[in-house]
Amino acid sequence: MLAYTALGGYIAGSSGRVDWIGALVATLAVALSAAGSETIANYIERDIDAVMERTRGRPLPSGKIRPAWKALPLGFALTALGVYLAYTINLLALLFTLIGILDYVVVYVMLSKRRTPWNIILGSVAGGAPTMVGYVSAAGQITLDSLILAGIVVLWIPSHIWSLALRYKEDYKKAGVPMLPVVLKEDKAIRCISSTAILLVAFSILVHFINPASYGQIYLVAVGMSGAVLLYLSLKLMKKPEPKSAWKLFKFTSPHLAIIFTSIIIESIV
Repeated sequence: MLAYTALGGYIAGSSGRVDWIGALVATLAVALSAAGSETIANYIERDIDAVMERTRGRPLPSGKIRPAWKALPLGFALTALGVYLAYTINLLALLFTLIGILDYVVVYVMLSKRRTPWNIILGSVAGGAPTMVGYVSAAGQITLDSLILAGIVVLWIPSHIWSLALRYKEDYKKAGVPMLPVVLKEDKAIRCISSTAILLVAFSILVHFINPASYGQIYLVAVGMSGAVLLYLSLKLMKKPEPKSAWKLFKFTSPHLAIIFTSIIIESIV
């Protein structure tokens, strides 16, 4: 999904003249950086992954890679390749690649995930960085459009992760990870999840009125219909705070983001 938002960002930044080789390089830079960062994060978090039922089947806690340190050279190599590809594009692409890596691995995984329920908010910059990498790779500059696209992903992250954390609350509690649904009462956590989902829908639609030339009727119809489903699931979760409802919301958040960026891609090409 992060690689797809990078592709969407690149096409949006191309102003209708897409260099598909450039798009591939930018997308690959994000894919490699994300894969490498996640590999490093899996090494750092192997202790809590072993405790949580949802994650204990991953390669390190399940013992598929022994000893665990052998994963690190792979993680660093993938990350380095992603950074190098970003460097070959331009300095802005390199800058946002590094911001994404550092925010995810250092700020989120190492410094905040085990310490504060605001971990997701602090780590959300890493979610928006790939879109910026794609956009500046094509446009060569930071624009209001690029910040709007990255903002959509940043707003998407809390409802995506917190609805997952609500479903696996006991898992996170057992591992000592203070996700918001773990430290707050369930009704308050649900209000936070639903509120961020509603904010995402409102912001996504507002984009059309800010820049109707780039986010036209195709975008408005697609995002409006998908947003209506997300709103329904959010309100349903608020009314009926059950793990099943939280799981349904979580499962729809990724298709919703895909719909947003697919409509952006179509609008940009058309």
